[in-house]
Amino acid sequence: SGWGMQEGQTKGTANMTGSPVVLNVFKEHARTQLMEILDNVVGSKVLVIDAKLSGPIGMVADAKSLKEHGIERMVYLEPGRMSAEQNNLIYLVSPRVSNMHCIAEHVQWLKSKGGKQKNFYVYFVSRKTMICERVLETEGVYSSVHIGEFQLDLIPFDDDVVSLELEGSYRECFLEHNPTSLYYVARSLMKMQSIFGVIADIKGKGNSARLVADMMLRMRRELDIEEEAKVPEIDNLVLIDRHVDMITPMCTQLTYEGLIDEMFGIKYGTVSLEGSIIRKEPGKNHLHPLNSIDAIFNEMRNLNFNVLGPYIDAKAKEIDQYYNKRHEQQTLGQIRDYVKKLTTYQEEHKNLLIHTSIAQLISKEMKTPNFRKTLETQDDVIAGQSSALEYIEECINKQDPILKVLRLLVLQSLTNNGLKAKAYNFFRKEILQTYGNEFIITLSNLENLGLLVCQEGKNIYPGLRKSLRLIVKDINLKEPNDISYVYSGMAPMSVRIVEATASNEKWANIQDTLKPLPGPQFRERQEIPEGIKQLSADRSQGRRNKVTLVFFIGGITYAEIAAIRFLHTLENGTRDFIIATTAFVNGNNLLGTLIDPIGKLDTQNQ
Repeated sequence: SGWGMQEGQTKGTANMTGSPVVLNVFKEHARTQLMEILDNVVGSKVLVIDAKLSGPIGMVADAKSLKEHGIERMVYLEPGRMSAEQNNLIYLVSPRVSNMHCIAEHVQWLKSKGGKQKNFYVYFVSRKTMICERVLETEGVYSSVHIGEFQLDLIPFDDDVVSLELEGSYRECFLEHNPTSLYYVARSLMKMQSIFGVIADIKGKGNSARLVADMMLRMRRELDIEEEAKVPEIDNLVLIDRHVDMITPMCTQLTYEGLIDEMFGIKYGTVSLEGSIIRKEPGKNHLHPLNSIDAIFNEMRNLNFNVLGPYIDAKAKEIDQYYNKRHEQQTLGQIRDYVKKLTTYQEEHKNLLIHTSIAQLISKEMKTPNFRKTLETQDDVIAGQSSALEYIEECINKQDPILKVLRLLVLQSLTNNGLKAKAYNFFRKEILQTYGNEFIITLSNLENLGLLVCQEGKNIYPGLRKSLRLIVKDINLKEPNDISYVYSGMAPMSVRIVEATASNEKWANIQDTLKPLPGPQFRERQEIPEGIKQLSADRSQGRRNKVTLVFFIGGITYAEIAAIRFLHTLENGTRDFIIATTAFVNGNNLLGTLIDPIGKLDTQNQ
């Protein structure tokens, strides 16, 4: 079959045992729903999948279980003629007009070939839209297809992380003001509450965050059904707009997982690497899963890259010492215990070799003058020490990838309240001359979003840098005492906001500081029925950690995830975090969604 569900994808899915709230429920729910869809269709079946959805669908169902439910063949949805011996065609697609045209073409072609007995089922992920139905009508195939929805909301990627996997969510929310993904966020939060109980306390910052909170409260009012008396398992919800802090994703992430994403791109919890690096068949790329099942990766993922060397050495020594112990085992019992642990150590040994190879690749890239100069420039801009403009001009002259240039320009603009008119016009002209006139749309998108603008008014950044302690000097990367270690001394503003949600007092105190940032800051309470309050009170007498669900609307970086996980340690383990997002982002893929493909602009490989 021609699609991307390699075995690695299901073999390496996270085990979810360590999470404060068992997130695997979502996976099971989606899986059951998908299998019901397949079982409702009797006879031989072909599954036609929107290529963009193969990752998310691969997270909930593997090729084997699809076969067990009668799928004889799986193909990607592509325009053109479709041949199928099977009588039933089941389409799983996102609601895009282009997809509807493809399906219409398939239906028309198969009918013209005398396929009278063929049945067509179109399932929208996650909801159908009127415009899509209208396209099927105008194409004359609406009456020939059965239409349904497959609600794939939050996909668990790890013990503490779920994602809606809406790639274009930042663009949709903040550039196009299209509320679709906000509706998905609100709906997924309602689903969470139906499983884990009502979340009493909601705090948020940003326009989209406010809209989501309003939608949630409205949906709950409109649900006339008696709510199940569930003891709430989540105490607080924190909603944060990506747009509130666009500085963080423009910087290079400096945790191990963050750097893997910056250099190779993590997609659907896996990274694609050449075989010899991950101890598979060399000469071609293979997918390697990245999650907490791999104990070595789980220990390395949130570390600052600079302390990986000592970690790897210590781990190698520990494994070596265990292997050498084999001579000391005397009794049968001792030998049995030794062998039991041996398989764990062998697994760790294999993974340590893989991560050592990946770390060496990253290290090699980090030593290049190009990379070092970029990091240095970022640091200077963030600290307000010098401008990036000279280096950006140099990058344009060298015809460096457009996304690298845009990332630095946006960083310069955001930290200086824009560029001076002369510089602004100069760089616009340079970009269009060097990279092509089609980038005029991208520049206009960046301007509309306030990411790359002409200077006017007061610069708010120096004030924020001081009051939010965004720069932390002399941070100990090996034993950090602050979240800023994830960017080697720069604290993600977004996670400083999360930090302030630890108490109502802190949240009130940060109000003036956050005022200049886009969108309102708010706090809402949701009433919890009396009977449950008593149950909750009994349980919360020191017996359970507070659980905070942090939802990033528009995407989150892996370095921010590491910083939120570190808050747990900083708060003496009193608060557990679950992290939810519309997508995983870094500066490149975030800006990549703002590049409009005129002709076929290949932004993916830059």
